[in-house]
Amino acid sequence: MKKNLIFITVILIAVIGLGMWYINNNKKESDENPSVLPTLITSVSYICKDNKTIEASFYKGEVKLVAPGEMPQPTGSVKIILSDGRNFDLAQTISADGSRYANNDESFVFWSKGNGALVLENNAQKSYIGCIILAKDTGTLPNVYSDIGVGFSIRYPIDYILNTSYKYQALGPGKDISGVKFTVPVSLTKGTNLSNFDTGVSIENISAIQNCNAGLFVDSSINTKIINDNGIDYSFVVTSEGAAGNRYEEQVWAIIGTNPCIAIRYFIHSTSIENYPKGKVLEFDRASLLKQFDEIRKSLTIQ
Repeated sequence: MKKNLIFITVILIAVIGLGMWYINNNKKESDENPSVLPTLITSVSYICKDNKTIEASFYKGEVKLVAPGEMPQPTGSVKIILSDGRNFDLAQTISADGSRYANNDESFVFWSKGNGALVLENNAQKSYIGCIILAKDTGTLPNVYSDIGVGFSIRYPIDYILNTSYKYQALGPGKDISGVKFTVPVSLTKGTNLSNFDTGVSIENISAIQNCNAGLFVDSSINTKIINDNGIDYSFVVTSEGAAGNRYEEQVWAIIGTNPCIAIRYFIHSTSIENYPKGKVLEFDRASLLKQFDEIRKSLTIQ
């Protein structure tokens, strides 16, 4: 019995020793040859011409050391899903501008530059053209509009009315400003003194402008100010006027440095509450309306 106990003890010690050796040896090999799995950096949605979309997930790879004077070796990757059903896992390649990714024979290249993306198939742009990052849906802005020519995308509420033929004409003859407008629905104004005829948010642009400022979109005699909101520098101006029981308030947020000069205009048309029988019409919720307009403005992405 005693001999058996000694034998079992020896076996246990040998097994424990072997296990410790295995763990230490593997730890040493792991330290000398680390295996780093790709780490997700961010996921981005792009909208392109003809409402085609790209879902892109960017990954960071293992850092590779290079000798002094040598070019850094990119190790990142991107997984993209196209709206036509195709998907690609692309390795990052050397690029002097932006982040470039390609498959093995470079028949498909995805090139991310700022808020835009270039897609090349056999060295030519084919199906995915003018791609711009699309702001994520916060839950209240499911609709999407993009203008590839001007170079922007924006989200807006599902029941707002889209007008792609919109022109701002309040500056007088020959001074029309083109753009697109999202007008509030009747459901938002019903029972209040807010007009659904022209209240809304418009995205306007003036071509070939070196000094983009809000004064270009209103009476130039009105003073503007600089506002940084959500990391964007705006030239901002607010105007208000009344006539025949109507009140018109405008806010213009021009994005400094854009060319063409791009501005977001809030237009709020309300009527005098005093003109209605007492208790029949409610004063519209200005703070709530401005909050919704701000959400639309902050979803704007430009190339």
